[in-house]
Amino acid sequence: MDRKLYEMQAQLCKTLSNPKRLEILDILKAEGEITVNALADQLEIPKANTSQHLAVLRQAGVVTTRRDGINVFYSLRSDRISEACALTRQILVERLEDQMAMMKNP
Repeated sequence: MDRKLYEMQAQLCKTLSNPKRLEILDILKAEGEITVNALADQLEIPKANTSQHLAVLRQAGVVTTRRDGINVFYSLRSDRISEACALTRQILVERLEDQMAMMKNP
């Protein structure tokens, strides 16, 4: 069981290892639900690229979809993914602050 969880965790980390996907997660957290077109506009990348990133996130179980007519709306499957990303970001902010402090006081 533990080995399977480690494999799943590694796969999730691999899915999240792309800066655009992390940006998508931030937008989904803020918007709640958004279409591919609106997301592509915010990301300033082509719709096809946005769709590819969303497909990876969907396959990993990170996002979910809802169809309304011709529009497909994407949202986070769980708020916990945002919490995990925020925690890792805070760790990195602290690391950068430490590095900057060391540069000021060698």
